[in-house]
Amino acid sequence: MRTKVRKTYNYLIRILIIAATYGFIYRQVFTKKDLPEVFGSFSGQFGNTRFIELLLLVMFLMLVNWSTEALKWKYLIGKIERLNWFSAFKAVLTGVAVSALTPNRVGDYFGRVFILEKANRIEGVFITILGSMSQLLVTFIAGTLCLLMLIGSGDEGIYRFFNIPLYMYDYFFWGGLLLILLLNVLFTLLFLNISLLSTLAGKLRGKLLEKLTSYIHILSAYTTGELLVVILLSLFRFFIFSLQFYLLLLMFSVKLPLLQGMLLIGLIFFVMTMIPTVAIAELGVRGSVSLFFIGIYFGGADAMPAAVALGVVAASTALWLVNLALPALAGALFVFNLKFFRKPGYEHG
Repeated sequence: MRTKVRKTYNYLIRILIIAATYGFIYRQVFTKKDLPEVFGSFSGQFGNTRFIELLLLVMFLMLVNWSTEALKWKYLIGKIERLNWFSAFKAVLTGVAVSALTPNRVGDYFGRVFILEKANRIEGVFITILGSMSQLLVTFIAGTLCLLMLIGSGDEGIYRFFNIPLYMYDYFFWGGLLLILLLNVLFTLLFLNISLLSTLAGKLRGKLLEKLTSYIHILSAYTTGELLVVILLSLFRFFIFSLQFYLLLLMFSVKLPLLQGMLLIGLIFFVMTMIPTVAIAELGVRGSVSLFFIGIYFGGADAMPAAVALGVVAASTALWLVNLALPALAGALFVFNLKFFRKPGYEHG
């Protein structure tokens, strides 16, 4: 591809991504019919010193959250190209910007790798997917354990909510415990032995499949110890954004006991991860899922006081704004530095 044409395409793609990202955020924030009431609850709190202090803490935790993700990606991508932390941070925010436009934020896998200068970008995509798999694994383990702990709490209201007869308690608890432990151990072992995927892929035949296998082979470069480090970083991130949500609930006067609140939040993130969503509908889905699970504490979403329900939606919206919208807006600016088309010979297998 000639230099002038390559530069033109790079420029056009940058402009398209930036315009689409800002347009998406604008649509989510300013054109949703049910958001004015939520934003009213924001504006009414800015004279509250405690609200401002908690908001600043939540914003700080957002930086911790994405800084940890940047550290994790830098650690993983170091197998094919050495990056400093700030370059990894820019790549992560760029991925957030691109992912805002795609179902289940799959664009994140592709948005990050354009920061790479010489390494093979397809390998970079598989490495990014590996990092996402670690976060999915942690979310699955945490979510299933949160469900088990809620059922095992002995709260009769929980049984009534899920229509579990009290005489069936032992079956649900011990059967659920066995199933959850087996699944968690199985998925953890599969992740820690991810190199098996490249071994299985190596048995595929066909020119295209063999080419794909050459890229997947990068997954076998990670040791069990390195993958455990990745899981621990993902676990830390899960704790951070769970704490953010709990603090936001407190900010909007949704008072939950710490343990029960964190268990319900773990379930919310688990279900949100499992539900296929298109980014444009994600904000509404977040609010609905949050209302359903936090409603368990109040005997059902329909039994929640209107002010509490509004607080739940406001907290869910605020979490989306702080953790996704603001990083996406910042990440879109970094798109100016990306090169979507490189000079021939830069890709190394």
